[in-house]
Amino acid sequence: MAQRPHILIFNPDQWRGDVLGHLGDPAAVTPNLDHIVETDGVSFRVAACQNTVCTPSRCSFMTGWYPHVRGHRTMHYMLRDHEGEPNLLRVLRDSGYFVWWGGKNDLVPAQFGYGDHCDVKYQPSRPPKPMWMIDRQAAWRQAPGSDRYYSFYVGELETGAEEIYYDSDWANVLGAIEFIKNAPQTQPLCIYLPLTYPHPPYGVEEPWYSMIDRDKLPPRAPTPQTWEAKSSLLQAIYESQNLQSWTEDRWRELRAVYYGMCARLDHQFGLLMEALKEAGLYDDTAVFVFADHGDYTGDYGIVEKTQNTFEDALVRVPFIVKPPKALPVKPGVSDALVELIDFPATAYDLAGIDPGYWHFGRSLREILMGETDEHRDTIFCEGGRLRGEAQAMELPSVETMEDPSTSLYWPRIKHQVTDAAPWHTKATMCRTHRFKYIRRLYEADELYDLRSDPQETRNLINDPAYRETLLQLRERMLTWYMETVDVVPFEIDQRH
Repeated sequence: MAQRPHILIFNPDQWRGDVLGHLGDPAAVTPNLDHIVETDGVSFRVAACQNTVCTPSRCSFMTGWYPHVRGHRTMHYMLRDHEGEPNLLRVLRDSGYFVWWGGKNDLVPAQFGYGDHCDVKYQPSRPPKPMWMIDRQAAWRQAPGSDRYYSFYVGELETGAEEIYYDSDWANVLGAIEFIKNAPQTQPLCIYLPLTYPHPPYGVEEPWYSMIDRDKLPPRAPTPQTWEAKSSLLQAIYESQNLQSWTEDRWRELRAVYYGMCARLDHQFGLLMEALKEAGLYDDTAVFVFADHGDYTGDYGIVEKTQNTFEDALVRVPFIVKPPKALPVKPGVSDALVELIDFPATAYDLAGIDPGYWHFGRSLREILMGETDEHRDTIFCEGGRLRGEAQAMELPSVETMEDPSTSLYWPRIKHQVTDAAPWHTKATMCRTHRFKYIRRLYEADELYDLRSDPQETRNLINDPAYRETLLQLRERMLTWYMETVDVVPFEIDQRH
């Protein structure tokens, strides 16, 4: 490709991979994403993040490294440029791209600033409203001890005299549109939009609040009758969030609001695509759409996420790629198994850039062109920590709070900052098209047949009929660890 394409990275936070109309969800309202998959891009039905919380996932998909390569398993260890840890934004900028970054961080240490990673770290001139009206004493939470207090459920956001609820997502999307209209003409562009929706609390304004047909929502994964076959952290969160009294109607409403948040994102994506077309940039732009991880949204009777559980609600994410027009594309849905670390490999490939470091991503070029639908035989995700590994306990999350129990995240965090039980044990997922195996360090492993049990409710780890499958997946995980255990820098030191 003679001319380097522009790159737009549309990166929502916590969007489940099944909430897309073109993947068959009858309640999803995603016409703009559906259209681009029909005409210009490829959507991957089974795409896995490499960690199920924000920072470790972002460190992974911006490097092409798995979390274990450099220990990126916590919210408080980000990509350290001064310690030789690369990221795609820095590589693109050093290769001549003009990098515009509008949105959240969770990627690089903020104390060193953003100047080495982008040309513009966008700050809107008009202060946005607080995202989701988040407030420890917000009325929507009701009283401590109530079955709303840790539910993350807000409902409809009031816009006042405005048509939109002007939060940071709207501010950054509108800022990106203005940048597209007035972008530099002498450099290829990288527009990075790490947005916050549909991360809970679950709240959205009209028309998206009422847009979702509640009767079309797929059924939730049921709460286990016994938690013995699931991770102890999942059970602990279920008991601590105190949502056991919720009726199916209440769950349906919460999930509809989450779907409405996704629909708002789809609308914002459509505005960006229209801006690219009006600026004459659409054909020359590679567009990447993916989330850092998913959300339980009522599955198993819980909300939000965890850091070491690997149900598809969390691991499977949307992943859509529209290449520049110079690359012939076969649009549609691909069944290839892919990982988010394949994103930087594809970006580097399309831009013709050697990133200058070793990574484990694989370019999706041949799949985009329709030359193959085979990519990986297995995909992986990992998280958790060792006993006594205090630096991975998320302690800064509670040490700065006068009363940490007022945090919406307390039902999860309180189990991550103690060694009293194996709640936060280190764990790794190994998934094929049909099977999912989860190795846990301090508690029982898990094995699911996704063909007969897509909601992952029957743990087959002790079923003798699946012993050969279990042995094969364990061997595959060992091979993967050997292949990816470290990276050797390209720079060679002198011995004398």
